[in-house]
Amino acid sequence: MKVILKQDVEHVGFAEDVVTVKNGYARNFLIPKGYAILATPSALKVREENLKQRAFKERKIVEEAQAQEEKLRTLDLKIAAKAGAGDKLFGSITSADLSEVLEKEGITIDKKYIAIAGGVVKRLGQYDATIRFHRDVVATLTFDVVAEA
Repeated sequence: MKVILKQDVEHVGFAEDVVTVKNGYARNFLIPKGYAILATPSALKVREENLKQRAFKERKIVEEAQAQEEKLRTLDLKIAAKAGAGDKLFGSITSADLSEVLEKEGITIDKKYIAIAGGVVKRLGQYDATIRFHRDVVATLTFDVVAEA
């Protein structure tokens, strides 16, 4: 079944994409939750008109996302955490923690757009995270987890 997504849906697509999904997934989840509508000929025409109108705004958003990516590349990020014997952390560092640290540095990004390689950090060391500012702008951030003094 072809549907037009009204908002970003993880592992399916981005807003205004026309995607093919299984009938039950569309009828029982996407459409009732308001995440998608059926891709009828009239809905496709409306979508095309909306995309034309949003093209200018989209360019500005992409430029802002690229500016944040450039700022991120110059950043040397160190996260201090309590650690015990064997470099093990008391607790863990998650995407939410990384989002808070980035916000203090002037980069606002929601935690759901941050993916830490391996999920969570439980030891001291250097790690990578993938940050999606926009569907076309994805950056890799390398950060260090150091022991609190």
